[in-house]
Amino acid sequence: MPEEEFETAEFKERLEEATEHAVEAAEDRSRWIVFLSFSTAIIAVFAAIAALESGTYSNEALIQKGEALLAQTKASDEWAYYQAKSVKATIYAAEAASWNRTNPEVAEKDRAEAARYGEEEQEISKAATELEKEVKKNTELSDKSMEHHHRFAYSVTMFQISIALAAVAALSRQKSVWFAGLFIGVVGLIYFADGFWLYF
Repeated sequence: MPEEEFETAEFKERLEEATEHAVEAAEDRSRWIVFLSFSTAIIAVFAAIAALESGTYSNEALIQKGEALLAQTKASDEWAYYQAKSVKATIYAAEAASWNRTNPEVAEKDRAEAARYGEEEQEISKAATELEKEVKKNTELSDKSMEHHHRFAYSVTMFQISIALAAVAALSRQKSVWFAGLFIGVVGLIYFADGFWLYF
């Protein structure tokens, strides 16, 4: 009988130890899941902000590109108007030269018209040149906005991959998958910061 009591006591002791280990492991597992959930929520917030910024910069780029196209159209119109004035000035100058000997009064009027069209040409040329500068400025702004957009889009992609890996880690209970997701989340944070400042 004493042997059986000893074995039962030892069995109870081992059972209590196993129960304590199981409880500790469950607490560790649940603590890990809490960290996983918290980190995933933070990454989701960054993903939402990055998606919003990406859309904002994309819209800005489209608006700036539209303004560049509008300015380009106006510049083209101004250059066409410039050419029309140039042709008229040339015609009046040629008529003035042909009337110079036979009808000096008409020749003088034609020279005055040629000079007037020449002055208008200069004003139109200045306006067209300013519009071309506006085209260049808006095109550069649009390109820069698209660079911001791309960085934020890369950031969103990295965050989404990170969130997907966190879900896989939660289902499979593998911390290594969670750590891989965290690493990709950090890459997403780098792109997120670069979206604001364009470091690279």
